[in-house]
Amino acid sequence: MQTPPLDPDVADSAPTDPALTSYDEEHLVTYWRLLDAAADGADWKEVARIVLHIDPDCEPVRSRTAFDSHLARARWLADHGYRHLLRGGAAR
Repeated sequence: MQTPPLDPDVADSAPTDPALTSYDEEHLVTYWRLLDAAADGADWKEVARIVLHIDPDCEPVRSRTAFDSHLARARWLADHGYRHLLRGGAAR
């Protein structure tokens, strides 16, 4: 696995695959930032603006969907998906 980019663009929703994807590998930093923000009790709108680069005032549905799905994926990765990283990353 290569070093993930620090601030990649995000899709409207995160993957829901039962295995680690190349999208997940590319967005590891994004996921960690979301987990940190959630642990700190940050406002989701501020996180969407700063981390996901989606303005919740201009795109409320898209920003909420992206935030919720990426945070859910980050939690999955922290609870389960990290095992895939330990085994070498996403299947190619």
